[in-house]
Amino acid sequence: MDVKQQKLNKEYQIYVERKMPKSNLLRDCILAFIVGGIICTIGQAVNNLGKGYFNLNTEEASAFTAIVMIFLGALLTGLGVYDDIGKYGGAGSVVPITGFANSIVSPAMEFKKEGYVFGVGSKLFSIAGPVLVYGISASVLIGLIYFFVK
Repeated sequence: MDVKQQKLNKEYQIYVERKMPKSNLLRDCILAFIVGGIICTIGQAVNNLGKGYFNLNTEEASAFTAIVMIFLGALLTGLGVYDDIGKYGGAGSVVPITGFANSIVSPAMEFKKEGYVFGVGSKLFSIAGPVLVYGISASVLIGLIYFFVK
C-alpha cells in the first residue's frame, strides 16, 4: 500500500468511528436480561395455565406452551410489534422460542408484496431453513445410529 492509500484508510476509520453509534454494554445486557426474562415468564404462565386450567400433563403442557409462544411471536412479528421489542431488548428477544418464530415470519413479511408463492412461500424459511434442515438431519442420523447400535 502506498502512503496515500494508508492515509485514506486512516481517515475512513476515523470517519466510521465518529459515525458509529455508541453502545452502552451494561445497559444493553440488563435490557436483554429483562426482556428475555419477561418472555420466559409469559411462557411459564402459559405452561401453568395449561397444567392448571386445561389439566395437561407435563409433556402436553410443554407442547402447548411451545405452540402458544410460537404463535405469539409470529403474531407480534406480523403486527410489527416484535421488531420494537427486539430494538429495545436486543438478544433477550432473540433467544427464546419467540425469536425463532420471528426469524421465520420476518422474511416472509418482507417479501409479501411479491405474492404468496414467490414472496412468502419462497422466503419463509430463508433464515431458519438451514437451522431446521441441519437440526432435523442430525437428529435423524443420531436416531438411526442409536437404533442400530442399541
